[in-house]
Amino acid sequence: MHPLHREAHLIQRIGWLRAAVLGANDGIISTASLVVGVAAAAAGPSEVIVAGVASLVAGAMSMAAGEYVSVSSQSDTEEADMARERQELAATPEAELNELTQIYVDRGVEPALARIVAEQMTAKDAFGTHVRDELGIAEHGAARPVQAALTSAATFASGAVLPLALAVLAPAPWTSVAVSGGSLAGLAVLGGIGARAGGAGVLRPTLRVTFWGAVAMGATALIGALVGRSV
Repeated sequence: MHPLHREAHLIQRIGWLRAAVLGANDGIISTASLVVGVAAAAAGPSEVIVAGVASLVAGAMSMAAGEYVSVSSQSDTEEADMARERQELAATPEAELNELTQIYVDRGVEPALARIVAEQMTAKDAFGTHVRDELGIAEHGAARPVQAALTSAATFASGAVLPLALAVLAPAPWTSVAVSGGSLAGLAVLGGIGARAGGAGVLRPTLRVTFWGAVAMGATALIGALVGRSV
C-alpha cells in the first residue's frame, strides 16, 4: 500500500513571502532613493551616511509597525467571524448543515451527494469545515501579525544595507552612480528570487521591480538636485 501523498503547494509560502519581498524591496528603494536624493543636493559624505542610517532604522520600525497593525486588523476580523460561526453552529446546527450543503451544490456537487458530504464533514469537524468552506479562511492564509512584523522589519533592514554599504564604500563623486546602479542590480536579483520562490516566471517581476525602483530613485534625485540648488 502506498503511503499517503502530501503535496507542498507554493501558496503555503504566500504569508511570509509577501512580507519578505515587500520589506526587502522597500528597504532597497527607499534607502537608495533617500541616499541618492541627499547626495544630489550636494551634501557631504557624512550627511549622506546619516541619511542612509536614519532611513534604515526608521523604515524598519515603520514597516514592522505597519505590518503588525494591518495584519492584526485582519486577524481581529477573522477571529470575530470564527466566533460568530461557532455560536451559529451551537444555536442552529441544522441551518448551518443546510448552508454547507448549498455551498457544495454551488460548487457543482449533486444535491444528494452534497448533503452526504456535508453531513460527513460536519461529523468529523463541523467548525473547521465551516471556517474553511464558508468563511474561506485557510491555515496557510491565516493572519500572523508578529510573524509579518518581524519579517518585514528584518527584510527591510537587510535590503537597506545594500545602498547604505554602497554609499559608505563609493568615492564621494560617484556616490549617486554607485548607489543607483548597485541598488537596481539588487532589485533585479530580489525580483528574480521572489518570482522563483513563488513559482512564477522570472522576467516580468524582475523588470517590474527594477523599473519602479529606477523611477523612485530618479524622482528623488531630481527633487534633491532642485532643493540643493534652491538652498
